[in-house]
Amino acid sequence: MNRMVAKAEAVDFESRGRRDYLVSLEHPTLWGAYLIPVTVMVGPQVRPGRGLVATGSTHGNEYEGPVAIKHLVREIKSEDVLGRIILIPVLNAVAFKAGRRDSPDDGVNLNRAFPGDARGSITSRIADFLTSRVFPHVHVVLDLHAGGKVARFPQLASMHDVSDAAQKREMLETARGFGCRFLNFYQNSTPGLLTSTAENLGKITVGGEFGWGEALQAEGVSMCKQGVLTAAVRHEQLRGPAPANRHFKEQVVVDTADPSSTSLAAFDGHFEPCAALGQKVSRGERLAWLHDFGRIDDAPLEIVAPHDGYVICQAWGARVFAGQVISQIGRVVEQVP
Repeated sequence: MNRMVAKAEAVDFESRGRRDYLVSLEHPTLWGAYLIPVTVMVGPQVRPGRGLVATGSTHGNEYEGPVAIKHLVREIKSEDVLGRIILIPVLNAVAFKAGRRDSPDDGVNLNRAFPGDARGSITSRIADFLTSRVFPHVHVVLDLHAGGKVARFPQLASMHDVSDAAQKREMLETARGFGCRFLNFYQNSTPGLLTSTAENLGKITVGGEFGWGEALQAEGVSMCKQGVLTAAVRHEQLRGPAPANRHFKEQVVVDTADPSSTSLAAFDGHFEPCAALGQKVSRGERLAWLHDFGRIDDAPLEIVAPHDGYVICQAWGARVFAGQVISQIGRVVEQVP
């Protein structure tokens, strides 16, 4: 596969056919550029502003999304593309190269940098490329994450509770296509999110957490591939049928947006989970102990469920810092057989 090196403004999202690019963004200090792999496939039924983009490695140490999209770059046949499909396996090339959540060049988290700035630091310029160059050509945005070193999740597809009822309905139905057991509505107060930016532009936007621990989980990769293909068929960008669901038939819709769903570490300590990821728990049930080894003879702090629901998130490492999210309990919104 031969990839063309091109500046962001030279990428062709309109012409029929397939093009494989390395989009160059000038390095901030060295005489060279960062190269972002972008594959554009345009079919005979393409319409202005309609298409699907799937991104991996918004954070540089999360790998299920990049691997799944890399597979799809080779597996999707151009002749099956009806509309427009854009695949970006490694969006944050800076952080991915370093194996870090954030960019080492400017210390910025790409998922806090949207909509970006074409004249800003490298991370802001990556955000601007997606917002200003890619988003105008698509109506479906899929942003594939994993927990990295930060947290563990049961594999889940996620979205925000947007005010537009039709947009929300399509986001939820698109999320179902990943085959995850949990579909999660999460908080929308953090500034600079990729997904929030896309939603505010009216895009059908789905994120997700498909692994953790800077590892690669086969089920997460499979869910990502299934979800992207199913969305592409559902939204008439790829010839069907959609792939069969290889994962969970019963899906639970949960909500972690309320701050009460989240438990924070009260002090620097060591986190001992007492409930399993995905476990159903009742209000007041023990979730974990938080140990302070600076006060070796003190009893650990008990962390309990704030309400009935499912364990949707836990700290990944044993060592946690004061203020870190260590647990989230999702309230059940809907259970779908």
